Amino acid sequence: MTRPAMHLEGSLSPEVLAVVVDIEGTISDARFTADVLIPYAEQHFGDWLARHRGRAEVAAAADVFRHAVDEPEADDDRLSELAEASLAQGEALPALAELVRLLWLDAYRAGDLEGHVYPDAVATLQGWADDHRALFTFSASAAYDQRLLVTYSDHGDLSDLFSGFFDPRTGKKTQAASYTAIAKAVGQPPEALLFVSDRGNELDAAKKAGFQTCWVARTDTAREKAYNQQTHAVVDDFSQIELL
Repeated sequence: MTRPAMHLEGSLSPEVLAVVVDIEGTISDARFTADVLIPYAEQHFGDWLARHRGRAEVAAAADVFRHAVDEPEADDDRLSELAEASLAQGEALPALAELVRLLWLDAYRAGDLEGHVYPDAVATLQGWADDHRALFTFSASAAYDQRLLVTYSDHGDLSDLFSGFFDPRTGKKTQAASYTAIAKAVGQPPEALLFVSDRGNELDAAKKAGFQTCWVARTDTAREKAYNQQTHAVVDDFSQIELL
C-alpha cells in the first residue's frame, strides 16, 4: 500500500518552530527494546554483575534491588536469578531498572549495543536541526534511556540534534495536558509545534492541545489504519515530511 508524500505546508499556521518526535515505532524500530535490549540484558546480566559488583554505583543499585524483592541477603547468583526471571517476562522490574541501565551503558560504550534509528529519520532530523528547528523527544521510556539510544545509535552520536527529552514524568502520551506542558517547557505556542508519532491516540491528544500532527505509518497494517482518518497528516516515513 503506497500513498504520495504528505505535505504539511497547507496546515502550518504559523511555521513549525520545533518538532517533538516519538521514539518507538517512529524514529526507532518499535521492537528494539523487546527484541534487542531486553534479551541482551537477560543473557549477560549474571556475568556483568560478577565483573562489576565492586563499582559503587552497581553495588548501590544492587542493594536497591535486594530490598525491593525483600531479599536483603541475596548473593550475586540469586540476584541474577531474580533479574533474569524478570527480564524473561519482557521487562525489568522498576527496582531493577537502574542495574539494567548500567549494564546497557557499558554495552553501548563497548560497542556491543547500538541504538536503532531509521535512516530516513536521521536525515530529516539533521535537516530540521540545520534549519534551526528545535528537536525534542517524547517517549514512554525514561529520558536517560532515550538519550542512550540516540547517543550510541547505529548512525553515530545524534544526541546533539535534540534540545530535550520528555518522558512519563511529563504526563501520559495520550493526554492533551502532557502536550500543553511540553509546549510550556519548550517556550512556544502549541500551534508552532509539530508532533510526529506512529500512534493515533497520541496524535489525537497532541492535536487536542493545539499541536500540528503527523502520523508515521511504516507498515501496511499501520497505513490502513492511518489512511482511514482525516485528522492527521500521514506519511510512510520521515523523508515525506516537508516543512516550510
